[in-house]
Formats: sequence, C-alpha cells, structure tokens
Amino acid sequence: MVRRRVLAGVAVVVLIIIVLVINGCVKSGKLDSLRSYNKSVAQIGTESETQVAKPLFVALSGASGKSAIEVEVQVNQLRLQAHELATRTRNLSAPGEMEGAQRSLLTAMNLRDEGMTKIAALVPQVLGGNGKASSALIAGDMELFLASDVLYSQRVVPLIQETLSSNGIHDLATPTSRFLPNLGWLETSTVFSRITGQQASNSTGVAPGTHGSALLAVSVGANTLTAGETLNHISGGGNPTFTVAVENTGSNSEVNVKVDITVTAGGKQYKASHVINQTQPGSKVNVEIPVTGIPTGVASRIEAYVEPVPGETETENNKMTFLAIFAE
Repeated sequence: MVRRRVLAGVAVVVLIIIVLVINGCVKSGKLDSLRSYNKSVAQIGTESETQVAKPLFVALSGASGKSAIEVEVQVNQLRLQAHELATRTRNLSAPGEMEGAQRSLLTAMNLRDEGMTKIAALVPQVLGGNGKASSALIAGDMELFLASDVLYSQRVVPLIQETLSSNGIHDLATPTSRFLPNLGWLETSTVFSRITGQQASNSTGVAPGTHGSALLAVSVGANTLTAGETLNHISGGGNPTFTVAVENTGSNSEVNVKVDITVTAGGKQYKASHVINQTQPGSKVNVEIPVTGIPTGVASRIEAYVEPVPGETETENNKMTFLAIFAE
C-alpha cells in the first residue's frame, strides 16, 4: 500500500511537470509568433519607405533632368514593388491578437499600392505636355500616401506595441514607416514645379523684388494645432474659430491676401475665408476665421491655405494640413 501511494504521488508530480512543460511551450510559441509578426511588419514598413517611397520622390523631383522614358520606367518599377509589398502583407500569418494591426497594415499598404498605380499612369502625361491638369490629379493622389502614413503611425504601430506589452514583451520596437516626405506634394503648383522644373505660372505686372506669404501656425482658442499625422483633439463643439498666423516673407507690401480654411469631415467640406487688406514685409498678422456646422466625434481633415500673391514663386509654406476630432 505504501509503495502504491508513493507511485501515485510520483505520477501526480510527473503529470504536473508535464502540464507545466506543455504550458511553457505553448506560451513560448505564442511569444515567438508575436515577435515574428512584429519583425515581418518592420521589414515591410522599412522596405516600403526606403525602397519605394524615397526612390519615387527622388525620381519625381529630378524628372526634369532625365528623359521622360527613363522616369516612366523607374516609376513603373517602383509601382511593381509597392504591389509586391501589398501582396506580402496580405499573405502575412498574423496571430489572433494582432488582427486589428493586420487590418490597418493591409489598408495602409493597399493605399500605397493604389497611389503608386495612379501616379505611374499620370507621370507620362505631366512630362508629355499636360502638366498642369495632371499635376492636380497627382496632388490629389498624394493624399492616399498621407492616409497610409496616418494609419501606420496611429493604428499599426500602437496596436502592435499594445499587444506586445500585454504579453510581457517590452523591449521590442516597431519602426515607423513614412511614405509622403512632406505636405508640399499635396499642392498642385508644387507638384508641377518639382516634376517639370518649371514654375506653375508666370506673373506679370508686379513690383520688382520678392513676393510671398508663409503660414506660421493655426490654433483654436488656446490650442495650437500640430500639423501632419498627429491627431488633434479640439473641444468646444462644431463651430470653431480658427486663428491663423500669416507672415509676409517678401520684400514688398501685399494687398488682398486671402486665407482659406477647409474642414473635411463625414464626407463633406466646410469652408470659410478671410481677406487681409494689406501686409508689410516681415510683418505677422493673425486672422480669425469661424467655420460652422462641423460634425463632432468624427475624424476630420483641416487644410489652412494662404493663397499665393502675384509674383510669388515659392508656395510650399502656404499650406498646412491637420488631423482632428471635434468634441463638445
């Protein structure tokens, strides 16, 4: 009887050890799958930025110094790489806890694939003489890249890091992946100038010297908005008053400087403008622009724009774009 009890006790201990070993193996396998997924995402994001985005904008900015055929071939090759990365993303084996991150990642890569396809089709038109109209379409397509950057930075990376942290993995970073190098590519005249090497328009009848305005900052109340991919939370309801800081960056005084605010939310646009009667060289002016009827609680895109004055050739500083949610 004693021997039987001892054997039974040993059997229980062995069973407990087996269960612990199995649980340890299962947990180790789960952590390995999470680490492996993070590594795969990092590789895709890095390749998208370094092997597609950077060569694309180098090719577009230097297009005027190359043959049109050479530029078209290069952009088309980059389009194929973007499509391959979207396919790799679709075929990723994502752990169940990474489902949300995987959905956002796939959407971001599909947006980049779509943007590359559209731009590759438009580049020959810009270089072939239909510059202004095609540049406007390219500027619009660049918003696909901006949207992909927002998804990657605001959804993919945070969701992956949250999952890793909840599973006790705290020393593993998820690199960011930025496709659109700057917001100047959202402006038609900037796209035209960078690709063709020509100014979008030639003004006549203006005073000698430099002309221009720069958009310095945009705020609502005491809240100065952060441009780019940061999500701004704006309280006070759907009828905000935007304060826009504008500087005369030229050597001439300017008249009738128009400042526009456009808020895109819920599939609709809400616009308002203000005209500054006169600005002096080097002076800064704050203008208040109320916008009404903006829906609260939904993602919104805010565009602030100082319209070019006659003789202005550099317009990259004329526009700022913000992401925001308006709340009561």
